[in-house]
Amino acid sequence: MTFSSSPAPYEPLSVEALGQRLAEADEAVQLIDVREPAEVEAASLPGFVNLPLSAFADWSGTIHGRFEADRETIVLCHHGVRSAQMCGWLAQQGFTQLKNVTGGIDAYALTVDRSVPRY
Repeated sequence: MTFSSSPAPYEPLSVEALGQRLAEADEAVQLIDVREPAEVEAASLPGFVNLPLSAFADWSGTIHGRFEADRETIVLCHHGVRSAQMCGWLAQQGFTQLKNVTGGIDAYALTVDRSVPRY
């Protein structure tokens, strides 16, 4: 593995900031959840489109038809690792306003909304 000094192609987004963004109900923001369908069934947040990384081959070719590369895009997973991978890929596809939810839905459930189930 080589070390890169270039900055990450996305900004971290705290779960508190995510809670504020969701409360604003800003329809201009694109919301992507990369967890598996069973995970989404166990716990989810409104407005997120589920694009499981395991189904990458199924949806990757349609990403530009479903989302706009120049709009703010928030990516969520369980703890923030898979969403960071997705942000990296989206950046390679020309997406410019990427935000990765730090700590994922698990941190959101612990910190922002305890009604969201943890798994």
